[in-house]
Amino acid sequence: MPITFRHYTNSPGVTEDSDRIRNFLITLGTAEFTYARWDWMITHTSLDQSAVGKIGMWEHRGALVGVATFDCQLGTAYCLTLPAYSSLKKEMLQYAEDHFAKNGEFSIVIADTDYDFQQMAAELGYIATKHRENDSVFYPDATPVQYELPPGFTLTGLDESLDLFQYGRVLWKGFNHELNGEGEYLHTPEHEQALKAEMLRPHVDLKLKVAAITSDGNLAAYCGMWYEPEVGYAVVEPVATDPAFRKQGLGKAVVLEGIRRVHSLGAKTVLVGSSQTFYYRIGFRPYASATLWRKK
Repeated sequence: MPITFRHYTNSPGVTEDSDRIRNFLITLGTAEFTYARWDWMITHTSLDQSAVGKIGMWEHRGALVGVATFDCQLGTAYCLTLPAYSSLKKEMLQYAEDHFAKNGEFSIVIADTDYDFQQMAAELGYIATKHRENDSVFYPDATPVQYELPPGFTLTGLDESLDLFQYGRVLWKGFNHELNGEGEYLHTPEHEQALKAEMLRPHVDLKLKVAAITSDGNLAAYCGMWYEPEVGYAVVEPVATDPAFRKQGLGKAVVLEGIRRVHSLGAKTVLVGSSQTFYYRIGFRPYASATLWRKK
């Protein structure tokens, strides 16, 4: 039976197709695009919903064996296959180049250990750039999970106190939108519904979404944690601290509390898509890297 191609559904959000890709990524294990990255993307408020139908799916004997996707916005592609189908990646890259370019710009992320795909990309005229994506790892069995909260703060899971205004606000501030001159956080009814779709859905465990709360009830820092027992590792995404509360250990506290919670559920490793010194200081170590390749 030949390998067949089809487009992803045009419907954003949690669908039969989104679950199929999620299960594919779980089967794939650790890769440059994880199941948690997919979970975070597919209902994210910044997702280009008009483009989801461009995601490509390759199937064999009724099973999904390859996926070409982007992350929230077009412009950069990820081509992933089950190991026995890696020869598809050249075809997948050509597809992604034709469908994922944005304003004439296109790049492909290739794991630094994937020599065969690097060669395929080079044959198509691509060359590695200096831009990279890095993953770091925390081993909770081997590294103590210890933190201290400054006076006046408490930690909570969002299962205990989900306030979508506070959640949206700490992410807006924590990712420096105000510092970059984009104005104060604006919580519209439309944004409220988008955040609700992002957080109140399958595969989101609010107990693993950890926040540091001030004495007057405001979110000062936040860590989203994702864990899938079937694959065995957890993923940190995202982490944000309100600039007014930085340098007090709150970011460390929410991340390590999230690690403590997933470790209690059985996670042996915790990944984060970052090489920031902050993570190395609290116990993460370099783990894997991938490089953005572009046409010469």
